[in-house]
Amino acid sequence: MKHKKYIRLALVFVLFSFIKINAQESKTLTLNEAIELGIKNSKQLKLSQAKIDEAVASTKQAAEARLPEASISGSYLRLTKPNVNLKGFGSDSSGGFTSPTISQALYGSANVSLPIYAGSKIKYGIESAKYLEQATRLDAEHDKEAVTLNIIAAYINLYKASASAKVVEENLEQSRLRDSNFASLERNGLLARNDMLRAQLQTSNFELALVDAQNSIQLATVNMNILLGLPESTKLAVDSASIARPVELQSIEAYEASADTGRNDVQALDYRSKAADAAIKIAKGDYYPSLALTGGYVAAHVPKLLTITNAVTFGLGVKYDIGSLWKTKSKVQQAEARAEQLEISRDIMTDNIHLAINQAYQTYLTDIKKIEVNNKAVLQANENYRISKNKYDNSLLLLTDLLDANVEQLRANLDLEVSKADAALDYYTLQQTAGLLK
Repeated sequence: MKHKKYIRLALVFVLFSFIKINAQESKTLTLNEAIELGIKNSKQLKLSQAKIDEAVASTKQAAEARLPEASISGSYLRLTKPNVNLKGFGSDSSGGFTSPTISQALYGSANVSLPIYAGSKIKYGIESAKYLEQATRLDAEHDKEAVTLNIIAAYINLYKASASAKVVEENLEQSRLRDSNFASLERNGLLARNDMLRAQLQTSNFELALVDAQNSIQLATVNMNILLGLPESTKLAVDSASIARPVELQSIEAYEASADTGRNDVQALDYRSKAADAAIKIAKGDYYPSLALTGGYVAAHVPKLLTITNAVTFGLGVKYDIGSLWKTKSKVQQAEARAEQLEISRDIMTDNIHLAINQAYQTYLTDIKKIEVNNKAVLQANENYRISKNKYDNSLLLLTDLLDANVEQLRANLDLEVSKADAALDYYTLQQTAGLLK
């Protein structure tokens, strides 16, 4: 019994250790892996696919207008005894004519109509549906780019939070080591107590900064997990090597030209303009008659009166709505107004895209300059701290000045990491604005 008890305790201990180890494991993702996973699980892209399915069905529906229409109808009727006097039937005792007794009737018909011409409305209806389907597909691609950029932003935000926490941890470790040395000096009467407390206060400030950094990591991780479709408790580790580094840019004109022809939302608007032109032709189709081949079959049976079989009909049907002569003009005007609105929207979109490209371009150039300046600032801050510490060790500098130099060193390193992350994100933003984020 004791052995079984020990075995159970051992199993529980192993299981607890396994759970604890798994809970502490983090999932390392490259940027491309994060993008692939995010796109796969994106609810926005699933909604976009549903819209594509709807557009495909609309195109099929428009094409089905070319198919013949067919209908079948039939009836069975019970009749009361009517007073019918039909000449030509046998006479009654009074010399008049009598009609057969009819109590029921049965008839059925089948009709088929194949459209031949409908003012080209069928042709342009299919064309319009195809244009709108293509526009919907391009909208989905544009949504995919937006989702991709959102994932990149979340990934870089997590990297920024992790890098900041790392810098703070390094400074905190250095500060704690200094506190340990100062405590020893204070116990031996070689350091004033208020100097030791001042150093410990800075250590506490670093600890608070680390708490804030870790909180930022937690929030960034939750946001990332939601975007990727992972459990919110999943711990993620980013691969800094997979984030784009500063590169040489093309000219603004090249980015604008790429956006004018390569952005999916611009192309989608162009297809909607083509669909609007087709809608104008559809509206004008009401001015013309419609032609159709027609065919039918009729059968009827009225007991004691008549029977009809093999009654097949076929011919050419013509239909024209005379009211279209004065009603169609307003429909055409509405369609033309919608087409004009799309043309104006295209121009507005182009202007906004060019402005966004210029803003993203200048922002990225500013980021590059900030990286250069922050690199120099880090070298200067490190050298300043080294000199300050050397002077302090030789009693040529106040502790306050040394702690200030330490804070400046921390700030310079943080600013450098943030500027690198911002530059990467702004580079991807420029690519997306120019329609190059594939």
